Amino acid sequence: MTSMSRARVARRIAAGAAYGGGGIGLAGAAAVGLVLAEVQLARRRVGNGTSGHVPNADGLYGRAYAGPGESPLRLTMLGDSTAAGQGVHRSGQTPGALLASGLAALAECPVRLRTVATPGARSDDLDRQVALVLADSDPVPDICVIMVGANDVTHRMPPTRSVRCLASAVRRLRTAGAEVVVGTCPDLGTIEPVRQPLRWLARRASRQLAAAQTIGVVEQGGRTVSLGDLLGPEFAENPRELFGPDSYHPSAEGYATAAMAVLPSVCASLGLWPAEEERPDASRREGFLPVARAAAEAASEAGTEVAAAMPTGSRGPWALLKRRRRRRVPEQEPAPATPSN
Repeated sequence: MTSMSRARVARRIAAGAAYGGGGIGLAGAAAVGLVLAEVQLARRRVGNGTSGHVPNADGLYGRAYAGPGESPLRLTMLGDSTAAGQGVHRSGQTPGALLASGLAALAECPVRLRTVATPGARSDDLDRQVALVLADSDPVPDICVIMVGANDVTHRMPPTRSVRCLASAVRRLRTAGAEVVVGTCPDLGTIEPVRQPLRWLARRASRQLAAAQTIGVVEQGGRTVSLGDLLGPEFAENPRELFGPDSYHPSAEGYATAAMAVLPSVCASLGLWPAEEERPDASRREGFLPVARAAAEAASEAGTEVAAAMPTGSRGPWALLKRRRRRRVPEQEPAPATPSN
């Protein structure tokens, strides 16, 4: 599917999410149903490494940067098993811990991490997760990172509903004052036991949803980072290294790769990324595009950020597409959590 075709599909899904109605066609539903069955069979066949245990990474990171009376930055992870870090054994290997460590180092400020992401969650669980975040007596998080979408595809949730739920979550968090970065739907065509032609069908469904997610998120004031292609060429070339024992969830190295893709956007949303890197670089094919086209391009290239840029024009909302450089972040176990002030 070409970038322009993917943009049209993404616009159609996003419009359906905004105005109600619309869903995946019968042929698409049947194809995704086959993918779901294949994934379930694959996971049963692999067998090992499928424990639902997720390390608890919540706590304070970068304690060495703490100063008298200084409040830490607050980072909250929402979404599914990828956001929670299922598939690794140490808390410091989860994406939340990696992002908190990297953010603390770059901001030179302590970061308090909280995780409300739930393994198996779909986008319709975000309403519950956001309620947990906003119901607390603690201050609103400075930054929320959402990773969601894979279970929407494998459980055949209509993409319009999926995008509607995600956009609603982003809107509530942004209204409350939090910055939001969304890691869009990963490429399910890279799950090692899934065979062709289902691998191709899974890839197409994943990228269509990722592009539509981007439109919905950007229109609500959030940023997205494409994880699709990140779980594409790199994972396909190194499946034993970058997938965990269940061949479904990322390994520690896989989560580190994903965290490196998301960290620059997290820092940029907080005004912590170098100013010279915030300007679009034409040599890296960065620039201002209609949001649907930017979303379609981002769905095909890992680590690509899309953020709102201009008011709606004749071709709809515009966005800034950035292909940010990835930087490795240090692995760090959390310091013991301390009571919030």
